[in-house]
Amino acid sequence: MVNITWLGHGTYQFQLATGEVYVVDPWIEGNPTFPQGHVFSRIDGILLTHAHFDHVGDVIRLASQFSAPVAAIYELATWLGGKGVGHVVGFNKGGSVMLGPLKATMTHALHSSGILEDGKFIYGGEAAGFMLTFPDGRVAYCAGDTTVFSDMALYSELYQPELAFLPIGDLYTMAPKEAAFACQMIKAKKVIPVHWGTFPALTGTPEELARLIEGKVDTAVWQLEPGKTVSW
Repeated sequence: MVNITWLGHGTYQFQLATGEVYVVDPWIEGNPTFPQGHVFSRIDGILLTHAHFDHVGDVIRLASQFSAPVAAIYELATWLGGKGVGHVVGFNKGGSVMLGPLKATMTHALHSSGILEDGKFIYGGEAAGFMLTFPDGRVAYCAGDTTVFSDMALYSELYQPELAFLPIGDLYTMAPKEAAFACQMIKAKKVIPVHWGTFPALTGTPEELARLIEGKVDTAVWQLEPGKTVSW
């Protein structure tokens, strides 16, 4: 069993049955949907899909506080190392790393990835996603910020994920229309929509996604509430 907590926007965490906690794209300060009162008591690893502020905003603080390894594409990992993060794991698409008992395989994503520093953008490596293989053998696909792309069908065949985290907000990522096509290619049993509802401009909704995939693929839309933990 894995406990999953959506922390608003593109931030979420996994807690394994053995206690380890892994956080994807931590953005707390300035995140209007981060659940008030949520406190991290343990972090055993942080995974970053790309370098935008709403996905890396609190990584340096949390990595320092918990002495947690940070896994990210090579350029972003190198930048974080230069900022004092003590344990960075830089790798690239197609590669896999172990964060304790959790295996992370980096996948492609279609998105930009720049680091805003002193009012200017610097290169943060390409945007990515992850296939996470848990100790019980189940796989979750963390797509990161992306639109739909045809390699998602290949990922379904290669990794056979049972759960997928897909952005649906529109404007900066795909909308429910594109996410519905992604669901048909990925063929996961469940999909958790993320990157929606944070700001008025992010108009996509889980209800619209559920309507668009009804009768087309055997995938259930699992709508989470920020801060409420569910078991998978």
